[in-house]
Amino acid sequence: MKQIIRTNSAPAPIGPYNQAVAFNGMVYASGQIAINPETGVLEMDTLQEEAHLVMKNLEAVLKAAGSDLSKIIKTSIFLSDMALFQEVNEVYGSYFEKDFPARETVAVKGLPKGVNVEISAIAAI
Repeated sequence: MKQIIRTNSAPAPIGPYNQAVAFNGMVYASGQIAINPETGVLEMDTLQEEAHLVMKNLEAVLKAAGSDLSKIIKTSIFLSDMALFQEVNEVYGSYFEKDFPARETVAVKGLPKGVNVEISAIAAI
């Protein structure tokens, strides 16, 4: 049976979806962007700050599901421009010690609220 995951430690969904859904020992986390969950405001002063907040929001959703970053199987990174890849990749990599997840990184025409980066994940619980 699927379980809907909700936490106030990450931004509320901005559309008809949930922060994550747990099913059969796995958690499927929706894409996270750089919205501060306490203020509801986007924090995009620098690309590094934006990427760190995205990862912290993803971490909060996984924690609410009984998982964590070390249990991620696969991530999807969406960038507004592939020219941002190196800087986002450095921030992203700093959240993992070893056994990196599988991943794809793609540039898309537009992301929600005009952000530069969005990251979703599939993780074990």
